[in-house]
Amino acid sequence: MSHIPALEVENLTKKIKRKLIIKGVSFTLYPGEVFGFLGPNGAGKTTTIRMIVGLISPTSGTIKIGGKNVRTEFTEAMRHLGCIVENPELYPYLTGWENLEHFAKMDASIPKSRLQEVVTLVGLTNRIHDRVSTYSLGMRQRLGIAQALLGKPKVLILDEPTNGLDPAGIREMREFIRKLAREEKLSVLVSSHLLGEIQLMCDRVAIISKGSVIRTDSVQNLLAEQERVIWKAEPLSLAKEILENETEVQEGLDGTLITLYNEPLLPEWNEKLVQAGVKVKEMRTQLPSLEDLFLEVTGGESID
Repeated sequence: MSHIPALEVENLTKKIKRKLIIKGVSFTLYPGEVFGFLGPNGAGKTTTIRMIVGLISPTSGTIKIGGKNVRTEFTEAMRHLGCIVENPELYPYLTGWENLEHFAKMDASIPKSRLQEVVTLVGLTNRIHDRVSTYSLGMRQRLGIAQALLGKPKVLILDEPTNGLDPAGIREMREFIRKLAREEKLSVLVSSHLLGEIQLMCDRVAIISKGSVIRTDSVQNLLAEQERVIWKAEPLSLAKEILENETEVQEGLDGTLITLYNEPLLPEWNEKLVQAGVKVKEMRTQLPSLEDLFLEVTGGESID
């Protein structure tokens, strides 16, 4: 993965009617990575994206796309950007190909050959000459992405790309996005509230809450940090009492105890339980879901 950023967002703020809505948001995207932008509705995801794509201007801070500053080199910066915010705007009475032709006319630098390239890229070769009104939602999303890729952007922004898709469509879209990033060396910013999807799709995530980015890391690191140990022991009350002297303990719904994962101290805790006459029937590690982690770092703020 190249370490020259495709997108840099630095200390971005936005005031609306004297109220600070976005509070110093910073993150960086590298070529070939899928980056998740996660947060509940009203957290500031859409406002941040609107600033990145140039729909509204920041109060302060810097946005660079492909090294070009959005404030001072707007046209050059936008050349490096493709985006779909919510549902792509398409003409249903035209064919997929006609939609792409219509869109390509707006930019004289797009060669005719690029149309076929993007059609192949998004896997619509067999249906591109059919009317868009006959397309499924997943196919429309792909055509929208083809449209966004016409100008060979360095960064592709997808706002809720799996909205309205059925489970098979969601899986297909997820695999497609990963393939795009890998094969085209594209940086893909995916904004979503579907935690399970982000967990499977993204290399890194930024978690935004109340206008601030509270964590940015790889999905793997975020989850590993919150690894838990599940204990099955008898008598449970005594086991809980002993473990509570050592660490924080939660009770699971299924008669288990849950502690944080602390590798060096686990044998010691286990020994203390055994010495006190507790039968340790099972001791296993478990990674939390991104959902558990999200609730933890946002202090219980719901993703919806």
